[in-house]
Amino acid sequence: MLYWLTGLSDGGDIFNLFKYISFRAGGAFLTALVFGFMFGRPLINVLRRKQGKGQPIRDDGPATHQAKAGTPTMGGLLILSALTVSTLLWARLDNPFVWIVLGVTLGFAAIGFADDYAKVSKQNTRGVSSRVRMLLGLLIAALASVLAAWAHPPALSNQLALPVFKDLLIPLGLGFIPFAMFVIVGAANSVNLTDGLDGLAIMPVMIAAGALGTIAYVVGRADFTEYLGVHFVPGTGEIFIFTAALIGGGLGFLWYNAPPAAVFMGDTGSLALGGAIGAIAVCTKHEIVLGIIGGLFVVEALSVIIQVGYFKMTGKRVFLMAPIHHHFEKKGWAEPQIVIRFWIISLILALIGLATLKIR
Repeated sequence: MLYWLTGLSDGGDIFNLFKYISFRAGGAFLTALVFGFMFGRPLINVLRRKQGKGQPIRDDGPATHQAKAGTPTMGGLLILSALTVSTLLWARLDNPFVWIVLGVTLGFAAIGFADDYAKVSKQNTRGVSSRVRMLLGLLIAALASVLAAWAHPPALSNQLALPVFKDLLIPLGLGFIPFAMFVIVGAANSVNLTDGLDGLAIMPVMIAAGALGTIAYVVGRADFTEYLGVHFVPGTGEIFIFTAALIGGGLGFLWYNAPPAAVFMGDTGSLALGGAIGAIAVCTKHEIVLGIIGGLFVVEALSVIIQVGYFKMTGKRVFLMAPIHHHFEKKGWAEPQIVIRFWIISLILALIGLATLKIR
């Protein structure tokens, strides 16, 4: 919205700053951060009053989690409010990629909110059925995938770009839509599975958003893409503003989610943020790189798939408990130890993912 102030500029005044993505990204970050600090405590107080007993705690989980009973959930509303306000304020609203990513985020947030509400109101851990959540997620992802294919330049539309290989594109045709849907829905559910310890999911999401935002900025500039030998996707630079707002809002949330958490993000936040990074990867043509940057989320999801599949076949378990962060809890690792080590792994993976921009 503030971008339109450039129309008041004569080229040498303060209004000229609003045409620069870097300036507006900084503004989005600070706006979301201040929003989080200002409204975090009031929101937590409202959630605590409305929810009473807070998020139900699974009986079959680690015993230490029973001490978290009464902690309110739906804290993702804080991140999403800060993110949405900042994005609408600082991004160019005539950019299709901004609306695709924001639409996916809010769409999955609605699914997560319904699930959290069902859990809190019924005081059980079942929530909305997995089939309904999956169906709604696929519908949102399908719409976003079609719009992304339309917004991409003709040379890249319905093509799969591979990291490292400079000019290689794999034509997927109509197969791009289900592939992109898998990326978005898979990212959403993987982040959702990761959100099991205080502070565990939000920092890796912010790290992934920072890396993907950098990629979005790079592939949206013709001079950078020519130098690095990556595919130019006009308009994706505006996604950098979205990711800056996500990081600002995420830090505001982490202030209250740091152990011991005063609030959980819930499915409202985890599904939304996972869907967001999946949509960014699709928009920037870096779906494969997302598997590297978000490698922690991939491992968390695979641990559940392996555990369930192996148990059905043999009646035995591979891990002491899945997702894998619970396995380490069962082995005696302290919760902060697991969280910080997973943060470190996320940072390393993000740096590896960014390195693919240069390795050609």
